[in-house]
Amino acid sequence: MAASLSVNLNAIAFLRNRRDLPWPSVTGIGRIALEAGAHGLTVHPRPDQRHIRFTDLPELRALIDDAFPHAEFNIEGYPTGDFLALVEAAEPEQITLVPDDPEQPTSDHGWDFVANRDMLKAIVARLKKTGARVSLFCDPDATDGQIGAAKATGADRIELYTGPYGACHDDSAKAASELEKLGKTADMALAAGLGVNAGHDLTVANLPALAKRLPALAEVSIGHGLTADALEFGMAETVRRFLKALDHPAG
Repeated sequence: MAASLSVNLNAIAFLRNRRDLPWPSVTGIGRIALEAGAHGLTVHPRPDQRHIRFTDLPELRALIDDAFPHAEFNIEGYPTGDFLALVEAAEPEQITLVPDDPEQPTSDHGWDFVANRDMLKAIVARLKKTGARVSLFCDPDATDGQIGAAKATGADRIELYTGPYGACHDDSAKAASELEKLGKTADMALAAGLGVNAGHDLTVANLPALAKRLPALAEVSIGHGLTADALEFGMAETVRRFLKALDHPAG
């Protein structure tokens, strides 16, 4: 089965926030994406609310509940007390924990699972009481020891950081090398009983090779590249293009 596609709405929210106006509508664009076949929506509410605002969360939750009950809501973030309270109120189907500093422009590394195992174990246990699936952001070249520590946290999945792979858009040999790192990490995770998601700088061009190397990939979360393509093709057609790149049958 092909990986699910979750559309990250952060770039849409960032554009909206350039003006004190309600457009582009984050929920409106989310609706278009889901109508076109996306399997879910992803947001990363940062403390400064520079893109997704805290007030977006209940609106997106209501959109899914009211019109797309089979879709999933995925909320990413660093597990501060405020973030944990946000996700407990929003009740997403999936919570993805990232080790970002609040000032980072975007996620750019995975957890050190060995160093943070006990902290993450306590947080994962708290979040799983909500019924959500918990995923942990993971470096593309994690060691067996790191994967073992990730499993020990009680998390359900890892999300592979695919930034280095996406950065090789003009170097096919380097892209192949980065892809193999991702593949080996995914193989270890699957062997440990963890599901595997992926995200960061994924595009229509580099998704097919990723999907082929990681046939058990559960989900990809895509924002920047998908939003960039939507400026050219429109959101609905862009979602269909990304689904095709993941080898979803036309519907």
